Amino acid sequence: MAILTFSNPSYKDKTVYATAGSHTESVLKIARENKIPIDFNCEDGNCGTCLIKVTPLGSKPRMAGPLTDKEVSALTELGKISKDDVDTMRVDDLPTVWRLACQLIARDEELLIEY
Repeated sequence: MAILTFSNPSYKDKTVYATAGSHTESVLKIARENKIPIDFNCEDGNCGTCLIKVTPLGSKPRMAGPLTDKEVSALTELGKISKDDVDTMRVDDLPTVWRLACQLIARDEELLIEY
């Protein structure tokens, strides 16, 4: 089970328990189901509107599934990651703290999601 704590200075923090590993529910979908107001437009990883910062809270160092190609492209365009960052992530198998809520699938971990 994934434990996701959503945080925004304008709203009270909200912790949600989500089924992990289903590969069908993005963090954006989970947020919408729980009335957490993460901005979004395309829901397909192209626009970057649903940019979030993800920090692991548990003892596991991973932060959900790997970045999708769409996510890499959007985060690069937004200036959140560089080509060197992408190469390092692929070698070390550790994602960046910047993710897109519509592309991020939570695993069995505890995450702080700032939006």
